[in-house]
Amino acid sequence: MAQGREVRRTTSAMRYVLFIASALVLIIGLPQFALPGKTDTFFSWTVNPPLTAAFLGGAYLAAFLLEATSARKRMWAHARIAVPGVFVFTTLTLVVTFIHRDKFHFDSTAGSLPWGIAWTWLIVYATVPLIMGATWLLQTRTGGADPPRLAPPPPVLRILFGFQATVMLLLGAALLIAPTSIAPSTWPWVLSALTGRAIGAWLLGLGVAAAQVAWENDFSRHQSAFVAYCALAVLQLIAVARFATSTHPVTGADVLDWGSPQIWLYVSFLLSLGVAGVWGWTFSKRPA
Repeated sequence: MAQGREVRRTTSAMRYVLFIASALVLIIGLPQFALPGKTDTFFSWTVNPPLTAAFLGGAYLAAFLLEATSARKRMWAHARIAVPGVFVFTTLTLVVTFIHRDKFHFDSTAGSLPWGIAWTWLIVYATVPLIMGATWLLQTRTGGADPPRLAPPPPVLRILFGFQATVMLLLGAALLIAPTSIAPSTWPWVLSALTGRAIGAWLLGLGVAAAQVAWENDFSRHQSAFVAYCALAVLQLIAVARFATSTHPVTGADVLDWGSPQIWLYVSFLLSLGVAGVWGWTFSKRPA
């Protein structure tokens, strides 16, 4: 930080946007994670197998923690971890919605509740990226500078976040571009084109956040991300345990093949997220 310059504060508009966004992802995520087999009624499209719905719900709930805790941060350097990744995810999800609009419950014959949820989904994803992008632009024009770096991480921990960011960005981009070609060799359960792209959008958003943590090199600024990281790892491991022996409701085949390397790589990666989150949180709390 330049000598004598005031620290840049999070604007009220940005804090309101993050609070509202956190409420929205909580509303979307809770029914998916709690009732993954009821997406034909309580979600914008019918998701199969239910493990995919649980994955998406867990990601939304982790995003809730990221956005809600970031919204409470008065310094912009401590709050901005929630913005780039969320902006990328919401923008890509809008694109995915238009590509696969025929799969959504936009038809009134789906029933009034799923029909209303689908159109609410479209309104949310059509407006949130615009509002967040405009608020982000105004935030960057406010005066002030970043505070000094107080908790540069050990090199091995920074490398871990960089590695995780690379994996999520590359896999997310591949799933977004060619989900049905990439998923069979990389993902531990069967994905459709829509669910593959939906997961790809999440991985790209999460990858951007992980890359931001590694690039900024100051763990005192990213406590919100570490809380979300831990929650994401725990929720996804719960989802795997919950559907460990389940069968696909359409094909009748086992959802997870425990003899395949994909599932063990997936579980190992989730454990690494949890380790990184706990380690990062512990390091960020150390006195300067």
